[in-house]
Amino acid sequence: MIDIILYQPEIPQNTGSIGRLCAYTSCRLNLIHPLGFTINDKNLRRAGMDYWKELNVIEHDSWENFTRSPDRPKRIHLLSTHAEKSIWNAEFMKGDGLLFGNEGHGAPDFVHNWVDQRICIPKFNNQLRSLNLAVSVGIASYEAFRQIQA
Repeated sequence: MIDIILYQPEIPQNTGSIGRLCAYTSCRLNLIHPLGFTINDKNLRRAGMDYWKELNVIEHDSWENFTRSPDRPKRIHLLSTHAEKSIWNAEFMKGDGLLFGNEGHGAPDFVHNWVDQRICIPKFNNQLRSLNLAVSVGIASYEAFRQIQA
């Protein structure tokens, strides 16, 4: 239905949780290397991802390879704490991609400049910086599903 795209994720537990969500919702997961961990059974078991084999996952060696991939989504929405447009005001369509930066640094400027749209999850406490990556993917993906299914 949609693609979840992780730019150089650093924490295996987050990626495992996101992979589980993707398997559950039949979304494709795109992992853009380098990763901050090795994909192996031990790391995946720790994340509770016991059905990684059921997941539709594509690994891209680099950002450049991802952008040149014929399989990448045609429209890509970057989730960013720096965006002004809310996910509630974005329009999602089947086949869109939701792109997330990594846990430590987000997405670099060249990624921000490449995407179709930057959007954010509404924030109600300005004292806090951001949500956990896996939580953010869950919130944004289910808003996209809600719109697409309506």
